[in-house]
Amino acid sequence: MPVLTEPPSMGDVLKYEVNPNYTREVITLLQGLPYPVGSVLGKITASGKYTLSPATGADGSQVASAVLLYAVDATLADATGIVVARGPTIVSRAELAYGATVDDGTKITAKIAQLATVGIIARDGV
Repeated sequence: MPVLTEPPSMGDVLKYEVNPNYTREVITLLQGLPYPVGSVLGKITASGKYTLSPATGADGSQVASAVLLYAVDATLADATGIVVARGPTIVSRAELAYGATVDDGTKITAKIAQLATVGIIARDGV
């Protein structure tokens, strides 16, 4: 009998939010890749679009400011997504997805600290 594997869902990432009408936003994701559930996003200042928050940069997206709640395929065109953009909110640290340049513990810790400044707290074991 085959084993069925379910992909991660919003419930795996989002563990607590005070009020979805306050904490969530509908945003535009920059085209070019599929964004998985739990993507740590930064906002590009010039366009207002969101992308995976890189470790460094100068366009604004290097500051993590939101977590994607549902997977979105923006491979061919900009796409709409739903994010948690402010707290008080708790997300599962283990379920967060980062850009390729966020590739070590120090950079991950920095992204988590950036999310905390907007009230999104990442916790282990939730």
